[in-house]
Amino acid sequence: MPRAALYARVSTQEQSVDPQLDALREYARARGFELVEEFVDHGVSGAKDRRPALDRLLKDAKRRRFDLVACVKLDRLARSVRHLVTLTAEFEALGIGLVVLDQAIDTTTPSGRLLFHVLGAIAEFERDLIRDRTRAGMRAAQRRGKRIGRPRVRVDRDRLLRGIRTGTSISQLARQLGVSRATVRGLVASEAERAAVPAADPRGI
Repeated sequence: MPRAALYARVSTQEQSVDPQLDALREYARARGFELVEEFVDHGVSGAKDRRPALDRLLKDAKRRRFDLVACVKLDRLARSVRHLVTLTAEFEALGIGLVVLDQAIDTTTPSGRLLFHVLGAIAEFERDLIRDRTRAGMRAAQRRGKRIGRPRVRVDRDRLLRGIRTGTSISQLARQLGVSRATVRGLVASEAERAAVPAADPRGI
């Protein structure tokens, strides 16, 4: 008997998950599935990266506690096509099927798997478009003379050198200068390289 997990979500506390759960329970009973657990995110926006019930569902999926995940609509489960494809790929790798009642999707069937291959191709195309637009925007900004990347950090070099000479730790220097430890490490390395290179002879010899 296949083991099923049900997932339901509503965006606000005023909404009820009962209609979703009723439909999912009826589906599980009609198919003769063993109902393992119901995962419910109540009052949680679908746009959020972290959802307590969905996070628990994914952890239990990795423990192979069920064979199938069922939800009512795709937008109850995933926040975007890309997120949906990622979730489905994870379920597929674990040998877990996904059923979406209202869209008549069932990844345990050949047609259901085909649909998600198409969705995966669309998500990849979307990523390529975003990447190309980002690069084009950066090139246009550079042509206008705009600097791309993080702003340069201004550091009091005399204070940095005094700290190096007195043996001040990287963490202390970072706090004193108001920059990250990584920035201090880079500055210390640059100063060490500068000190190691002999000064040029003014006569050009």
